[in-house]
Amino acid sequence: MTTLKSIQEAEKYILEKCGKELRFAIPLGLGKPNQLINAVYELVKADPSLSLTLFTALSLDIPQPKTDLESRFTKPFFSRHFGDDYPRLSYVMDLKKNQVPDNISIHEFYFQAGTTLGNVHAQSNYISLNYTHVAQSILNMKLDGVLQLVSKSTDGRYSLSCNPDLTLDVVELYKSQGKPFRVIAVVHPDLPFLGGDAEVPAEFFDVIVESPEVNHQLFAPPKNSIDATEHLIGLHASRLVKDNGTLQIGIGSLSDALTVSTLLRHQRNSDYKSLIAKLDARFTKGTGGELHDSTFESGLYGTSEMIMDGFMHLRKAGILKREILDHDENKRRFLHGAFFLGSKSFYQWLRELPKEDYQGLSMTRVSKVNDLYDPHELALRKQRKNARFFNSCMQMSLLGGAASETLKNGNVVSGVGGQYNFVAMSHELPDSYSVLMMKSTREKLGKRESNIIWDPSHLTIPRHLRDVVITEYGIAFLKGQSDSECIKRLLMITDSQFQDELLKTAQDNGKVDSRWSLPVAARNNTPEKVQKFLADAKALDVFKPFPFGSDFFGEEEVLQAALLNLKGKTKGQLIKTLGAGVFTAKSSYRAELERMKLFAPQSPKEFLFQRVLLGSLKELAPLNHPQ
Repeated sequence: MTTLKSIQEAEKYILEKCGKELRFAIPLGLGKPNQLINAVYELVKADPSLSLTLFTALSLDIPQPKTDLESRFTKPFFSRHFGDDYPRLSYVMDLKKNQVPDNISIHEFYFQAGTTLGNVHAQSNYISLNYTHVAQSILNMKLDGVLQLVSKSTDGRYSLSCNPDLTLDVVELYKSQGKPFRVIAVVHPDLPFLGGDAEVPAEFFDVIVESPEVNHQLFAPPKNSIDATEHLIGLHASRLVKDNGTLQIGIGSLSDALTVSTLLRHQRNSDYKSLIAKLDARFTKGTGGELHDSTFESGLYGTSEMIMDGFMHLRKAGILKREILDHDENKRRFLHGAFFLGSKSFYQWLRELPKEDYQGLSMTRVSKVNDLYDPHELALRKQRKNARFFNSCMQMSLLGGAASETLKNGNVVSGVGGQYNFVAMSHELPDSYSVLMMKSTREKLGKRESNIIWDPSHLTIPRHLRDVVITEYGIAFLKGQSDSECIKRLLMITDSQFQDELLKTAQDNGKVDSRWSLPVAARNNTPEKVQKFLADAKALDVFKPFPFGSDFFGEEEVLQAALLNLKGKTKGQLIKTLGAGVFTAKSSYRAELERMKLFAPQSPKEFLFQRVLLGSLKELAPLNHPQ
C-alpha cells in the first residue's frame, strides 16, 4: 500500500502504473473523489495520445439555472449551501455542453434524474443494468481499478463509508479471476466513518491519498419540499407498513411523504386514525390486501440499497428498532444499506451516532441488500418478514407493467437501479409487498396527461411482477389478479378525466367485459376532491411543505414555490400570470423581491421579471403567503 500526500502525486501514480489507456470505475453518488477524477480527466483531455474510460452512476452536480430569474434565486443559495469551492465534476460540465473529447468515454448505469435528456454522449453510452449485475459487468469491462472517496477514523482505521455497494464485490471478483485491479482511495475528513462490512484494513487499498486539498463540503442535496398530492400518496402508503416488518424506501419526495405519515401514525396515532377514517370515506383503499394503523411496538428493520434522511427520522422516533442477526458479522443490526446520500443534518447524524446506533447500522455490499442469493439465504428470508419495498415510477400500464426510467423516444431519465431487484425479491418472500407510487397525472405544455395509460413504450417492471400501485386516489392490490381485475382496480385510482377513454380501450381490446362500468364512488377522482381532503386535514397541522426543516430561508421557500409554478407554463399562461402581477402591490412581497434584487427594477427586463414573479406569488398566496 502506497500513501500519497497530494492529488498531483496520485495523478502521476495513475499514469505511471496504468499506461496511456486508462479505464476506471468510480462509485455512484457521494463516493466520487471529484478532485482526483478532475485531474485525470483534464490530463487526458489535454493529451490526444491518452484515452480514458469511466464507468459510474449518479454523477451529482449542482443544478445550473436556465434563466436569469432562476439565477437570481439559485446563485446566493448554492454559494451558501455547497460553498464556492465545491469541485464540480469536469466530465459532467463537458457532458452538459456536449464537449466530451473523442478520447474519453463515460458510461453510466444510472443518471441524476432528468439531467441527460437529449445528450448524445450520455444517452448513447448508457448501460442498462440491474444494480446487482453491475459488479460482473465491471469485471467484463477489464478496468484498471476504482477511484474512491473514503473515511479515516481518529485511530487510523479506514471505511468505504458511503459506497461499499459495488467496491467490495468488484475487488473480490477481480481477485478470484487473478486479474489486477487497483483501489485508489482519497480520504475526506468530513465523510462519516461507518462500520460493518464498509470497514476495511489499509491493505485493502493500493493507494491512499491524504491531502489538505480535500476539504470541500460533501454534496448534500437540499431538503425536498413535499406538495399536497405527494403527502396524500404518502398517507395511503403508510397504511401498508406492518409492525414487526421490514422496510425499503427509495429516494425523492414521495418517499419523504411516506416517512412523514409513518411518523404521524406512530407519534400521533389518534390523529392518524382520524385522518384514515376520512380517507376511507372518500378514496379507494383497495381490496385483497393488508392495511394497518397501529403504532410500532416491535418496530421495523431496514434493508435498503440507499440510506437517506428518512431512516434517520424513523430511528430517532423509535420505529426503526427491530434487530436481526447478521450471520456474516455475527452482530445485531437494525439497518443494512449499500450507499448513502442525504442532507447536511443526515451526515452530521451519521458522524455523531451513539454507540448503540453505530453498532446497529451496517454499510455493506449491494448483493447482500438487493437480493436473496447469499450463503445465508434461508436466514435472510426469515429476517425479511412482512417486507414492504417502496419505489416510484413514471407511468403504469393498465395491465400492471411499470415504466420507471425511460421515455418513449428511448431517452433514459434515470435508470433501473435496484427497483427491479426489490420488486422481484418481494415476489420471492411471503407476506411481502412491492409498492410503486406515482401521481395519477402530470402536466405537459399546459395540458394534463394521465400517468396510467394503456401501453407505455419501455417497461422497467413487467406485468407478471405487478403487485401494489398507489396514486393520490387510493391503493390497487394487483398481485395474482386477472388482467380484467387488474384493469378495474387501476381505473379506480385513475384521474376521472381519463377513466372513460381508458376503459373503452380495454373493452375494445377484449380485456374487460363491455357491460362493466366504474362504480359511482370512483368517478369523482378529481384534484378538487384531493384539495378538499387536504383542507380538512389542515386542522390537524399536518402535511407541511418542509416537514423536516428547510435549507432555505423563509422567503426562499416562498420564492422556490413561485419559480416552480412558472415552470411548464405556456406562453398564454405566462401572459395571464404577468397580468396578475401588474395589479399586485410589491409591498406585499417586499422580502421576496429584495431577496431577488427586484424590489426596485433598474431596467424594463427587471420590471417584467418583477411583475411575472409577483403574479406567480399571488397565484400561490392562499397556499404559502396569506394576505
